Amino acid sequence: MASLRIVAPRTSGLRILRPVPFPHLRYLSQAASTAPVAQLTRSTELEGLTYLELNRPQAKNALSVELVDRMRQLVEDVRFDGWTRTLILHSTAPGSFCAGADLKERKGMQPLEVARFLYNLRRLLSEIESLLLPTIAAVDGPALGGGLELALACDLRVAGSSVTKIGLPETRLAIIPGAGGTQRLSRLVGASRAKDLIFSSRIMAASEALERGAASLPWLLILPGIDRTGSLIAGVVNYVSGKGQSATEKAEEVVKEMLQAGPLALRAAKTAIDIGAEVDLESGLDVERLAYQTILSTEDRMEGLRAFAEKRKPVYQGR
Repeated sequence: MASLRIVAPRTSGLRILRPVPFPHLRYLSQAASTAPVAQLTRSTELEGLTYLELNRPQAKNALSVELVDRMRQLVEDVRFDGWTRTLILHSTAPGSFCAGADLKERKGMQPLEVARFLYNLRRLLSEIESLLLPTIAAVDGPALGGGLELALACDLRVAGSSVTKIGLPETRLAIIPGAGGTQRLSRLVGASRAKDLIFSSRIMAASEALERGAASLPWLLILPGIDRTGSLIAGVVNYVSGKGQSATEKAEEVVKEMLQAGPLALRAAKTAIDIGAEVDLESGLDVERLAYQTILSTEDRMEGLRAFAEKRKPVYQGR
């Protein structure tokens, strides 16, 4: 029987509690002798929070064929598990996130193998993006090339204050971002800023945003990263962790706020925003109207109204 490590978020980090069996999911067998390159864990303190963990510390979580295939399996599990309400994507190794494609592996690939790898990577990022729940990338280390593209596929990005390498350096390797980087980045920061970052292969540091005071403005919905020339690059990350705090811990703070909302409302809001962003305003308003209608007759909506009238915390069931 497969098992799942349960972890509880703490201000000092994550604490392993106990193994809990989940036979219907694709987790590593207890009999296996090697650790999986990626795995899912569930929080015992924040019900509905699942962690998708990258676990190739020796390769700085570089995206190998095995890692991408494994992550696609796990994202499928999250999509259908009926428990997860929010997902944090992070690394098991402190000070790491994802260094991009595994170039050592890529060097030995035939053209057909490269094409298959890129297809699977693009599918993985689209599958993460299409999850009907909030997803957060906790970037506690370098996020370069495919690593940043992986983070861009999430709804939000939280960077550790000590992170110094965030960027898309592909043009210096005589290629371009090939897993959605040109498209997702331009939608986040605008075409001109995306061109600047990609044309120059500029590497950003989250710590520079803190040093210049950008992260001291809690009312900003999108905290700007700051490149080495000092110009603002708004939207690449949403939050920067505080001093002595990891990106995962900051992401958990964000999740606590999200988990107070109705899960069906979060799903409807994400759908309306994602679809509406790709159409004109009038069509987007129609999308919002249809999304709103899907939650009018839900039990959660009635529970929210009752809880408000009774001045108590609502208990949402996702139905």
